[in-house]
Amino acid sequence: MSAKTVMIQGTGSSVGKSLIVAALCRLFARQGLRVAPFKSQNMSLYSVMTADGHEMSRAQAVQAEAAGIAPSVHMNPVLLKPCGDRTSQVIVEGRVRATLGAKEYYAFRHNLRDDVMRSFHWLAERHDRIVIEGAGSPAEINLRENDIANMGMADMADAPVLLVGDINRGGVFASLYGTVKLLAPEEQKRIRGLIINKFRGDADILEPGLRELEALLDIPVLGVLPWLDVCIEEEDSLAETQRQSAPCPSDAAFRQSQYDLLANAVRDCLDMKALERIIGKG
Repeated sequence: MSAKTVMIQGTGSSVGKSLIVAALCRLFARQGLRVAPFKSQNMSLYSVMTADGHEMSRAQAVQAEAAGIAPSVHMNPVLLKPCGDRTSQVIVEGRVRATLGAKEYYAFRHNLRDDVMRSFHWLAERHDRIVIEGAGSPAEINLRENDIANMGMADMADAPVLLVGDINRGGVFASLYGTVKLLAPEEQKRIRGLIINKFRGDADILEPGLRELEALLDIPVLGVLPWLDVCIEEEDSLAETQRQSAPCPSDAAFRQSQYDLLANAVRDCLDMKALERIIGKG
């Protein structure tokens, strides 16, 4: 395995993980690096078909486009597609393997570790960097056993983690602090930076809170990202978009402009030098 990794986790769903991964893929690609997105397990109603006829999450296909590469099922080895009756299709490496209820799936998912790592290593052998996306929150302590989506994935990939909180929802300091403190000590050590997302207003007002949070957790805040009016397809039907509900234009040139807009905002608001140090140390 040659690729260096970084993992984006969140304090909950819809905090902006998918778009931050897309932005980082775009930024690293513009540096001339071979970069790929990766999300081991994704629950989404929205999928795409790859050129070879396999099914994967739309979110990872969008991230691949931001990285300038073709989408591959190895970027999303496990896709859970809800069926509407409290069951989901379990799609592994692009093909339906089973249809399971939630309890059945959580008892079954440890069987997918080999599939997940096979896809991860396939990408790692072909890229310089992999930007991994978590699923939901890593602090769902009832789901910790046999986790393959959050800290379990970070451990398997030996990846440093950046934790994202959504300030637009309110309570971002408590969300970040509580998420970290609910993790096991060895998991807490994997979190190398904090990011606050979807901020409206003057970031200087946050400074006292940022410094106190850093002191409480001994983890640096790498940046405060603004609320962005970008038109990039979201992960699934539950996502809270940062735009109006009108569909995004479908032409490729428009999509590319949106990836650049997103990437430039992240570049300008995130401590990229600190991020590079985190990735370099692993």
